[in-house]
Amino acid sequence: MGQPYVGELRMFAGNFPPMGWMFCEGQVLPISENQTLFTLIGTTYGGDGQSTFALPDLRGRLPMHAGTSQGGTTHTLAETGGVEEVTLTANQVPAHSHGLPVSSTAASSRSAVGGVPAATAAEAPWATAGPTEAMTTSTAAGGSQPHTNMQPYLCVNFIISLFGVFPPQS
Repeated sequence: MGQPYVGELRMFAGNFPPMGWMFCEGQVLPISENQTLFTLIGTTYGGDGQSTFALPDLRGRLPMHAGTSQGGTTHTLAETGGVEEVTLTANQVPAHSHGLPVSSTAASSRSAVGGVPAATAAEAPWATAGPTEAMTTSTAAGGSQPHTNMQPYLCVNFIISLFGVFPPQS
């Protein structure tokens, strides 16, 4: 591969950045030593714009193309989002019920096999036939604990080129 563009990002499997590259860890750099890179990214990722600017910070992040998605959501350059864990609210759980079928007829069996709780419980607490209803009384379930929200992943390093060819505009 030829010389990289200044500001080009690459995934890198090594544990050190090659010469002329830096890890994308949000480091704040002096503009005076990195004028070409500053010309390209400015203060998009941080810095004061007078004497410093920052590199993108991709630690724990998945890069995503900036722009408007097919669904109509717009994401701007340097925007961050997402969470590693989420706790669902009651409104986010799919609609469902925890009904218990019961019979409105008298009990007719001593066996629970194929039966449902009966309206009367003389000696036989189970009904094997008759109309059934659903009792709606139940206690709350769940512990409101967060659960992981992350897709499977493999950690690699992202590096950015400090030097190279200035990218021409098309």
